Formats: sequence, structure tokens, C-alpha cells
Amino acid sequence: MESLRPFDGGIKGRRRAARAAAALALCAAGWAAWLPAARAESSWPAKPVRVVAPFSTGGTADILARIVAHQLTKQLGQSFVVENRPGAGATIGAAEVARSPADGYTLLVITPTFSITQFVYPSLPYDGRKDFVPVGLVMTTPLVLVVNPASGMRTAGDFIRAAKASPGKVSFSSAGVGSTPHLGFELLEQSAGIELLHVPFKGGGEAINAVLGGTTNAYFAAPIEVGEMLKAGRLTALGATSLRRTELLSDLPTLAESGVPGFEVVHYTAIMVRAGTPPDIVAKLSENLVRALRNPEVREKISQNGGEVPAGTMEEAKDLFAREYPRWSHVVKAAGIKPE
Repeated sequence: MESLRPFDGGIKGRRRAARAAAALALCAAGWAAWLPAARAESSWPAKPVRVVAPFSTGGTADILARIVAHQLTKQLGQSFVVENRPGAGATIGAAEVARSPADGYTLLVITPTFSITQFVYPSLPYDGRKDFVPVGLVMTTPLVLVVNPASGMRTAGDFIRAAKASPGKVSFSSAGVGSTPHLGFELLEQSAGIELLHVPFKGGGEAINAVLGGTTNAYFAAPIEVGEMLKAGRLTALGATSLRRTELLSDLPTLAESGVPGFEVVHYTAIMVRAGTPPDIVAKLSENLVRALRNPEVREKISQNGGEVPAGTMEEAKDLFAREYPRWSHVVKAAGIKPE
């Protein structure tokens, strides 16, 4: 009687066993590699988070960034630190964030300039549509078409009729080439079939002063910039740039209802993060932004800065950008706008 021996499956059996062992080892290695990443995502934020604001200190976007950063610090138990990186139409700060790791520890605060410069400056070291994803909106507000009371204009219709009567003679101020007010008037020209004279300045304050002094005829201003001047009768508001009347400007007709159908310019502040950031981290950021914007104290502070408080969701921001990019791409190309 033969003694029992371990089963020997021959060459084929040994090859199958070797392949199975290799596959098992590969799975084990993959599992081990995944675990630290999973732990990193679930523990975020494990260190301070940079919030890059590509604007000077003291402006509305900077103030809003600090309001939100303070609230996120309280909610998540980790510091959210605002760092100002102004210059070159906000592209310096955006480029810095584009070079940062996609790990959720560097955020970018943006305004409409972010969408506009993508088309004005074609050689930027980043692509706003591909290199960033939105976390959510912090504030939205329409702009207001304002003129000097001495102009005699009382409605947006008056302004459009004056422009049609004197092509290229009615002027508007802007805060510089490629700024939101500049592009707003370019859109108005294209939508209403009028020709205006552009007079650029270095900032919104100078642009408003030009209207106050009668150097230029009009400006698109954020409500907080001109609220006191409107109350004092130093400026006249002709129309708002939202599609529909907002709670903030419920008594002011929109340009869309004043003879320019579909006209819309939304001024906003939003938060972006690098594309490629783990989805769990982006979701956690978005959820906490929504939570922050529901806080009564935060809502009050944002309202005091002249804006309306959005829901703050990623979907809301994505819907806005789906309209922003094609709108400004068309306006810049049609107007032939080039960087200074």
C-alpha cells in the first residue's frame, strides 16, 4: 500500500497557485495603500487650512472671506487662515492655489473677475474651468446702474435712448479693463444695440468719483458701494442687473424688464478648491459652508456687506458657472477685449 503524499498538481497547478498568491499580495498592497488615504480624508482638516484671497485687505470679498473662515474654524475645530495675494486681476492668487496640492488645505476665494480673466488673459498658467471645482457661493448681489442726477436720466430706458441718440458719446466708468463693471457695460452694448465710451480707472472708488464729478455718465456699482450716495441724492439708480427683482433691491426695476430682455450680471463671492481634491473632502467643505451660511450671525454680517445669502451648495455654484463662462467668453470675443 502506497503512503499518502501531498497533492502535486504538476506544472499547471503550481503556476495557478503562484498567480493566486501574486494576486492576493497585490490586493493586500492596494488595501494597505488605500488605508492611509482613507484615514487622511476622514480626518480632514488635521492642520490649518489656507484661504487665499487674491484681493487687497479691507475689500468686500476679503471681509466675506474672513467672516466665513472664522465660522469654519469654529465648526471644524481647525484654523482657517485668510492670506491676501492681490495683483494682476486676481490671477496671482489663483495661480498660487493652482500650484498647491489638491488636498483641501488651500482654498481660493473668487469674484466674477475669476471667470472673466480666463478669456481676457488667454496665457494664464491655469484653466479656471479645469483646474478648480466650486465649493459653494458665499454671497450674490446684482449691480446697480447709477448716473449723476444732473443727467436728467431717471430710468434705464432713458439711458439707452440717450446712447442710441449719440453713439459713442455716452460714457461709462469701470474699475479697469476686464473688471465686472467693464464687462457689464460691454454686455449691455451688445444686448441693447448701443455704442458707449469706456473710461477705465484703477478702482471702483475712482470710477464712482468720476460719475459724481460729471467726468463720466454712468457706472455699474455694487449696492454697498453707493447706498449712502443714493440716499443722499448724490447718485440716481436707473436699474438692477439681476434677471428678477431681488429682496435687496425690490423697488428698483431690472434692466431685463426695462427693455433689455435676458440681461443679467451677477456679482458674487465664492469658494473654490483644486480639481482632484478627494470628493469626501470637497463634500465636507461644502456641507460646512452650507451650515455656516445658515448661522444667523453670519447671515447678518453678509447682509451688512450689501449682499444676499445663497444656499451655499455646490450645485448652486455649478449652475451659476454654467451661465458665467459662456456669457463672458462671448462678450470678450465680440468686444475684442485685450489685456492692458
